[in-house]
Amino acid sequence: MTIFFRPEQGSLIAGSSTRSGLAPTTAWQRSNRRPWWAPLLRDGVRPLFLGGDLLACVVAGLLAPTRPGLAVAFALLLLPLLSGAGLYRSRLVLSLLDDLPRLLWRWLAALSLLLVITQLVIGVASGFGVAAIAGVALLAIRCVSYQVVRLLRRKGVVAHATIVVGADATGQEITQRLIANPHYGLAPLGFLDRSTESADALPAPILGEPHDLLRLLDQYSPRAVILAGRTLPDGELVDLVRACHRHRCDVFVIPRLAEVHYVSDDVEFVWDTPLIRLHRSAYRSPAWRLKRILDVVFSSVALLILSPLMLLCAFAVYLEGGKGVIFRQERVGRDGVHFSLLKFRSLRPVNETESRTEWNISHDARLGPVGRILRISSLDELPQLINILRGDMSLVGPRPERPHFVLEFDGLYRGYASRHRVPSGLTGWAQVHGLRGDTSIDDRARFDNFYIENWSLWLDLKILLRTAVSVVKSPGS
Repeated sequence: MTIFFRPEQGSLIAGSSTRSGLAPTTAWQRSNRRPWWAPLLRDGVRPLFLGGDLLACVVAGLLAPTRPGLAVAFALLLLPLLSGAGLYRSRLVLSLLDDLPRLLWRWLAALSLLLVITQLVIGVASGFGVAAIAGVALLAIRCVSYQVVRLLRRKGVVAHATIVVGADATGQEITQRLIANPHYGLAPLGFLDRSTESADALPAPILGEPHDLLRLLDQYSPRAVILAGRTLPDGELVDLVRACHRHRCDVFVIPRLAEVHYVSDDVEFVWDTPLIRLHRSAYRSPAWRLKRILDVVFSSVALLILSPLMLLCAFAVYLEGGKGVIFRQERVGRDGVHFSLLKFRSLRPVNETESRTEWNISHDARLGPVGRILRISSLDELPQLINILRGDMSLVGPRPERPHFVLEFDGLYRGYASRHRVPSGLTGWAQVHGLRGDTSIDDRARFDNFYIENWSLWLDLKILLRTAVSVVKSPGS
């Protein structure tokens, strides 16, 4: 069965029935009854800490009224440095002493930049007093902010619904510690596990089996999933993580060698149990919004510039095969949505069945000179710029496939359906590595999922540049 990743939907629903016959834990039910201002905290601690640091700079400007511009300049230098150091990210443990080295180093860096800038602009290095006041205010406000967050967590005002995958000893232990220590901010809803033994003795109910995670993500909208089970195969764990990527959900993994794990920026601790916080998907980052803007701009400009060439191609196709120069073929895009892909016709199929099920026509005897040139030069793909402009596709992404082959490949290759988490593309990471035509589908799925996990605007640009080079150096590759 093909499973496509769906966007986030649904809302918190209390009191739903579970496999063990119990409702989700009382801690979560308390967290669901929140005051009117609680939605302000839905983005975690970032707004609170960012606002506190801005307030520190405002205080510095007020206490040094003769130089308010220096306070503004210092804020513009300091806040990006603090953000780059991860001091605004959500964390289970908040400690000013742990953060102090990073705060001091970023404060010194911002001060150094401020002194250099003022020396260049006004001829005198200035701003130490403003920076000193801002630094003291920042530490004081951070100390208060940390205490406020811990208090809100203990009171259940900030308690993020959490699903624990695995009801073995490790899963039970982490669940018990979260319930006993609400200052971590995670309220266990229950377990996902295949075992039904002694379910009533567990610290939280069993909500279902691991494959029920997608349904539960929609039903409860949890903010965290903890992968605690030691018996699930790695392939199944990967599928669970990818299911969480399309939801507003953090994923934590208890490492197998937990007793010897070290502290780092990506590792949280619940009591003495390390939790590795997996990076959120790149396509959930703010930069992902720029991808669509670039798609629209690039495709619009390309259509304008290449319109004479496209008219020439259309005329050549008409001379060789008559009317119907644009070939439309059903393809599967993001979230399994079907769309009509546009190409210049290089070969007229006998019937619709051939169009849907014929894998490759490169060696078809019916392929004429014009069609062969279009395919070798990839000019037959140019109408897909229209698909990109109207949002069916992106410039870069996994190449879309026909529904017949999607169903076939999904049953044969693990992770194939995961390619549909993002829009399909005109070119992709697999294609610039030569994986097109009669090449390994398993390798294509691996490369496509690698692209999705590691996406960046620079990676898109690199793929586009390599595509342009490959079209020139190795036509038809």
